[in-house]
Amino acid sequence: MLLESLAAIEAKYKEITQQIEENLEDYQKVAELSKERSDLEPVIEMSTLYRQKLKNLQESQLLLDGDDEEMRSLASDDIQSLQPQIEKLESELKNMLVPKDPRDKRNVIMEIRAGTGGDEAGLFAADLYRMYTRYADSKGWKIEVLSQNETGIGGFKEIIFMIKGKGAYSRLKFESGVHRVQRIPSTESSGRIHTSTVTVAVLAEVEDVDIQIPDSDLRIDVFKSSGAGGQNVQKNATAIRITHLPTGMVIACQDERSQLQNRLRALSILRARLYEIEEQKRKDARDATRLSQVGSGERSEKIRTYNYPQSRVTDHRINLSSHNLPSVMEGNLDTFIDELTMRNETEHLSLVEEQGEE
Repeated sequence: MLLESLAAIEAKYKEITQQIEENLEDYQKVAELSKERSDLEPVIEMSTLYRQKLKNLQESQLLLDGDDEEMRSLASDDIQSLQPQIEKLESELKNMLVPKDPRDKRNVIMEIRAGTGGDEAGLFAADLYRMYTRYADSKGWKIEVLSQNETGIGGFKEIIFMIKGKGAYSRLKFESGVHRVQRIPSTESSGRIHTSTVTVAVLAEVEDVDIQIPDSDLRIDVFKSSGAGGQNVQKNATAIRITHLPTGMVIACQDERSQLQNRLRALSILRARLYEIEEQKRKDARDATRLSQVGSGERSEKIRTYNYPQSRVTDHRINLSSHNLPSVMEGNLDTFIDELTMRNETEHLSLVEEQGEE
């Protein structure tokens, strides 16, 4: 089955090459075709090596039936060397054939909202924001706050921000869900442990061409910015509130000094949310008969618990715990993200293999 899949990709590669040769005067089309061909080249290169190794294995197996003892010994050594190489190439090729999420390379719009727990939930929302900014810094990504609603004691009722960097969505897409914290709040005089929750949503940045929103679907209200802590209050009405009439979704932005910038930011958030809704509909249709075990992204799903008294962080989807909570809160998330990514790829690979067997 693997060889059949590779043959189809090789045929597609040849077809694209021929189309490029036939359309040399159409620069835009050639550029698009070249990009498509470039995406296939790593698979083609590995496929060529894989086929050569298979050919070498067959030749060595034939030599085992010969009369020359020395040649049989050499053939046996070759077979022992080739078999693990072929198995490794097969595994790598299967991973390469797993469909990639086209959003993986995009920037991220992350929304963090305080859930149950009052002021403590707002404070933990601020802690999570700091954790993700630390993680972004470690990757060389840039953070841009789009909207925030502070609690007044250092927490957030809600903060929406963009993370700009190559592969940001691929690394952060499994962070969507309910994050639970167990700790003694600083405002708690009796020393009792409280449990609070914060909701995180991770959206891929969406371009205008990805999802178009008719003006008739929008109601746009303009109002005066409330400012930050009484400072920088705008005398002019620059804050924007956009209501998406078909869904009732409301986005407000007031952090920028110009009405246009606030409008652009609000539309960016709206497009990302609507695109995510459409993606979820498509995912639900594909997975109607199979429940995904990792990264379902359900916002009602409790995905991780941060237990401060025991210095433990547990991801419930993969049953993985870290006993160094301070390190995790400083943005050292790769232990969880690597495992989530691997589990997700393994699941997709098993689906590919099941479909191949049908």
